[in-house]
Amino acid sequence: MKKALFVLSTLALLTACDQDAKSPAKPAPPSVQATLVPETPPTDKWIGQWIGVEGLHLTIAKDDSIGRGHYLLTMQYGLDAEDAGTFKGEAAEDGIAFTRPDGPQSLRAGDGAATGLKWLADKKDCLIVATGEGYCR
Repeated sequence: MKKALFVLSTLALLTACDQDAKSPAKPAPPSVQATLVPETPPTDKWIGQWIGVEGLHLTIAKDDSIGRGHYLLTMQYGLDAEDAGTFKGEAAEDGIAFTRPDGPQSLRAGDGAATGLKWLADKKDCLIVATGEGYCR
C-alpha cells in the first residue's frame, strides 16, 4: 500500500512539473517592464552642438515637455536666413525624425565621408540629413 501511494505521489509531482514546463511564459508586470526599457535612447548621445560647413550648424536639446525620445533641433540648414529654425524631432529606428519647411527629414549617424562634403571627409562623428547636408563634432 505504501509503495502504491509513493508511486502515485511521484506521478502527481512529475505531471505537475511537466505542466509548468508547457505553460506559456507570462509577460512581466508593467512595473518590471518599465525597468527593462532603456532609460535613455541612443539618440540622447547626440545632444549638443554640431558644426556644418559655411556657417551651417545644429543644436540638439531634449524636449522634456513631451518626454523621453523627443528633441528640439535648432539649425541653420541653408545659406539663406530663412533656412533656419527650431524643429521638433522624435527618436526613430535609425535616428531622429523631424519636419521642416522643405519636408519630412531624418537625422542619422555617419562619418564625414557619408556627408558628401569634402570639408568634413576626415571627421568620424557626424550626423547626416542628406548628401550635402551634414554636421560633425
